[in-house]
Amino acid sequence: MRAHRGLVLAGGLAATAIALSGCTASPGDDDTLTVYVGRAESLVGPLIEQFEEETGIQVEARYAATPELTALVLEEGDRTPAEVFLSQDAGALGALSDADLVTEIPADLADQIPAGFTSTDGSWVGVTGRARVLAYDSEQLTEDQVPSTVDDLTADEWGGQVAFAPGNASFQSFITALRVLEGEEAAAEWVAGMADNEPELTENNLASLDLVNTGQAQIGLINHYYWYRQAAEVGAGNMRAQLKFLPGDPGGIVNVTGAAILKGAADDADARAFVEFLISEQAQRYFVEETFEYPLLPGIDAPEGLPALESLVNPGLDLSDLHSVGESQRLLADNGLI
Repeated sequence: MRAHRGLVLAGGLAATAIALSGCTASPGDDDTLTVYVGRAESLVGPLIEQFEEETGIQVEARYAATPELTALVLEEGDRTPAEVFLSQDAGALGALSDADLVTEIPADLADQIPAGFTSTDGSWVGVTGRARVLAYDSEQLTEDQVPSTVDDLTADEWGGQVAFAPGNASFQSFITALRVLEGEEAAAEWVAGMADNEPELTENNLASLDLVNTGQAQIGLINHYYWYRQAAEVGAGNMRAQLKFLPGDPGGIVNVTGAAILKGAADDADARAFVEFLISEQAQRYFVEETFEYPLLPGIDAPEGLPALESLVNPGLDLSDLHSVGESQRLLADNGLI
């Protein structure tokens, strides 16, 4: 297996959760809204500033990777100071719902997002959509040489040529989807096969894309918007990496970012206002223009050049079934990938 490029190991996740817990053991300040954010501050920070300016509500945002924050909330339980959790994926929100740590999103908010992109029980609401894709080195491969299913990536010909971030929440949700759609045995075989195939393990999706874009890996498993953000900066024609979408395949699932209100903030008007802002036209357009993600609020156009969201959705997958992310983490750990 290739050397890890800054990979955060499973033990590191636990250590980070403990460290974060030490910083957040006391209840949140009544004058501020405490939001745990499992997304990059560079992406979400400006949006939170807009919310503060428009509402006068002060936000204490605590940033970390979604798996770390999920572990932290589970550890804190009812003592958590978090009032809203903005997650990178649906699986983490499902895990918190299973632990009875979230309250139901008001129906007038939850119903604004179409079924299939939000929880079935109102425990969280979808905010944006992101498709899993294969980035490939267009100087080494043509699109028809790139597999149309992730099942083929365990073949010997891809040994040492596939990059992915096993500690990333979106990758772990993909593994969960693989377990749901193809069964536990098939998922275990795929993970074991990939581990044997010496993948390039990275810290995040962007690092995986960079390996493909510089010819150090032929294929990267990433979320679509990383490519679109980089292409907007340097020009699509200057990108060595290109994308292949995998409609209907577990490797091409459409996952969502989402928000949940923690149980202790069930009657908190500020928490409701923040969630309402996330699915407002203003915020949805921000995500389209700044992060190139799919908007989930009807009537907002997706970024130019993206396939229609409906064409990518796997009809056999209910995002609420992605809650068992802990089992996916154990599967990855058992095969030495985290």
